[in-house]
Amino acid sequence: MTVPFLDFKSQYLAIRDEIHAAMEKVMENTAFAGGPFVAGFEEAFARYCGCRHAVGVGNGTDALWLSLMALGIGPGDEVITVPNTFIATAEAISICGARPVFVDVDSRTCNMDPNRLEGCLKKGKAPLARAVIPVHLYGQVAEMDPILEIAGKHGLPVIEDACQAHGAEYRGRKAGSMGETGCFSFYPGKNLGAYGEAGAVVTDNDAMAENMRMFRDHGQSTKYHHGIIGWNARMDGIQGAVLSVKLKYLESWNQARRSHAHAYNRLLSGIEEVTLPYESEDGKHVFHIYAIRTKQRDRLMAHLAGKGISCGIHYPVPIHLQKAYQGLGLGPGSFPVAEKCAEETLSLPLFPELTEEQIEGVADEISRFYG
Repeated sequence: MTVPFLDFKSQYLAIRDEIHAAMEKVMENTAFAGGPFVAGFEEAFARYCGCRHAVGVGNGTDALWLSLMALGIGPGDEVITVPNTFIATAEAISICGARPVFVDVDSRTCNMDPNRLEGCLKKGKAPLARAVIPVHLYGQVAEMDPILEIAGKHGLPVIEDACQAHGAEYRGRKAGSMGETGCFSFYPGKNLGAYGEAGAVVTDNDAMAENMRMFRDHGQSTKYHHGIIGWNARMDGIQGAVLSVKLKYLESWNQARRSHAHAYNRLLSGIEEVTLPYESEDGKHVFHIYAIRTKQRDRLMAHLAGKGISCGIHYPVPIHLQKAYQGLGLGPGSFPVAEKCAEETLSLPLFPELTEEQIEGVADEISRFYG
């Protein structure tokens, strides 16, 4: 049995007629950059997240960068985040001219550990801190209440990196709706994926929303009238139209992901060598990634590949150990929990259209590997 890590085509075929009709409307209206189809998606996505505003942008990195820019963060500032995430989280900080400061993560969720955040601030390890960016890794929201409380005590705004958490919840609130802003990527492999690059920022802050709308469009308030120095970070009309169609299915797709994850849990629960994903009782995990942990990760991955089962690793090298960030002077052992996650985590195939037979096939091969 061949089991892909992702299957874009099955999802596309299920909604092909709606997608083609939406794209044709964009063509007929020649609304290719920004415009009514982006605005329609922004309104729907803001409502879905429970926020007043959604600002469509070019990608998730833009979303993080614009959030930082709207807060006035720049050279000489520090921003606290985690080392086990895609590099874009730190890149956005660096591109502003600021410096990322890392705190280690919770060993169960691999999300920001509020206790370590508090320790970092109490011990003065980030004296120039201007903001905190927790990452909702793999589709599970970080412990936002204590993070918000700790950050608030120190006067620091919180930017949610919700790029993997479309529709996830924490104590009844949607990912992205709790911080000053929530940042989303709509890269094709996400739970809500575009047919190309796209992203969005959600917020209840009217002034920040207006600032980001101007910044994404060369600082324009009206055409050829530039109130600030901005950038080109617009969402394409076609992506707005595609995302508007797909947003209607996000809840059902997320529920399918959750069902598949729970099926994996049942089938793999008896294997002592495998640690299953932890799901907090405080929220709703949407399983962008189904990540197990095992000390024999690389051997297991090779075994599964030999059986036609594709897996992934998110993320094999923490940011503080990347060559790009060697200037921070951080070496192995700086963040032991994040480093252990990087060494042991294996992402199994998971997408809404995954079949029961495929899930059982993956679980059977893992069981065979461990005898």
